[in-house]
Amino acid sequence: MGIPHFLAIPFPIQGHINPLLQFSQLLVTYGCKITFLSSDDNYRKLKAAGHGKAIHPNIKFVSLPDGVDPQDDRKDQANVISTTIKTMRVKLPMLIQDVNALDSHNKISCIIVTKNMGWALEVGHQLGIKGALFWPASATSLTSFNSIQRLIDEGTIDSKTGLPTRNHELIQLASNLPLMEAAAMPWYCLGNAFFFLHMKQEMQNLNLAEKWLCNTTFDLEAGAFSTSPKLLPTGPLMANENNILCSLWEEDRTCLEWLDLQPPQSVIYVSFGSMVSLKPNQFNELALGLDLLKRPFLWVVREDNGFEVNDACEFRGSQGKVVSWAPQKKVLSHPSIACFISHCGWNSTIEGVYNGVPFLCWPFCSDQFMNQTYICDVWKVGVGFDRDENGLISKEEIKKKVEQLLVDEEIKERSSKLMEMIIKNKTQGDQNLNMFINWAKD
Repeated sequence: MGIPHFLAIPFPIQGHINPLLQFSQLLVTYGCKITFLSSDDNYRKLKAAGHGKAIHPNIKFVSLPDGVDPQDDRKDQANVISTTIKTMRVKLPMLIQDVNALDSHNKISCIIVTKNMGWALEVGHQLGIKGALFWPASATSLTSFNSIQRLIDEGTIDSKTGLPTRNHELIQLASNLPLMEAAAMPWYCLGNAFFFLHMKQEMQNLNLAEKWLCNTTFDLEAGAFSTSPKLLPTGPLMANENNILCSLWEEDRTCLEWLDLQPPQSVIYVSFGSMVSLKPNQFNELALGLDLLKRPFLWVVREDNGFEVNDACEFRGSQGKVVSWAPQKKVLSHPSIACFISHCGWNSTIEGVYNGVPFLCWPFCSDQFMNQTYICDVWKVGVGFDRDENGLISKEEIKKKVEQLLVDEEIKERSSKLMEMIIKNKTQGDQNLNMFINWAKD
């Protein structure tokens, strides 16, 4: 066969688009061709942000409507998931036909999807097209979803809610994976059964994929890779310097100039990713906590989270800089960064670990609690926050934990060693990538 032609289909949110586009840019350096499918709405945002000019010519962008009403809240994931599946599924076969008609000698040979897009593997399966999963979270979180039926059969979790059948149930997904609270399972904290039942069904579709690719390394999550022969660590994608990060928001790059003016390992970086938002009282506590520290900080306050950047600027004093979105890869690799107050999403986790930055963990939902378990208890490169009787992380707690972390030389040393380890693991990631491309050729 000729060169592999991949149809890449991310779920239409930043945390899926970004890593799959990075992976796509890596594939084209091996001579592959990519057709990258996004929603119409995200396609417009990508064009407006001007990223298309920086993308490799072997990556072609196409789009389909996702059916989400412009007036709807895109943070309502249940609505986005169900509407996207219903709308895109019926249109995908014709899009594949149209793409193949443009290049009959190099038709789509493999469909790569992220979580929530397993329906596209079923469409591809019906059309005789190979399928692969690019998992945008940790390999352990994928293992947890793939263990749902077993956990139900063992009586560990309820079949309709995913909640533990006994209070304070500890769950061990495999003998060589850490023992975790049931609350660390990625479906636990979302407050309704929709996501659990969706992922229970989704795993049936995702098992149609012959390969499960993860932006991680073997040594970061060695236990997870013993659970399925499909799992392949292909990270860290961070190691590929030619990758152009793709953001749906315009990055404020003035923060890099500001970081240049700060002393080494002095700046507290604060970012909670592209989806989660703080409630007003917690927003104020964080702002006051940063002010109490009397240290330089860089704080990302997205414009869509209900606050204006100016709201945070009122608290920043002379020490801080507040931006609406930051070029995080470059921020975390900057020598002035001392620590990372993070929601512990996987993209942020792998980027922080790759740069040897210690964490202050502030998880909100989904796999973030599982990632905190790895950061604090397995890798031991960060600490968590304790909440008060009102469920708040107080300004005093923020000040205490940041100061505690900044003088903890053992955490700093482990962070540096972990960074060195995953950089060494890149060789295995490259080998797995070559194996995957050769499989797609056959």
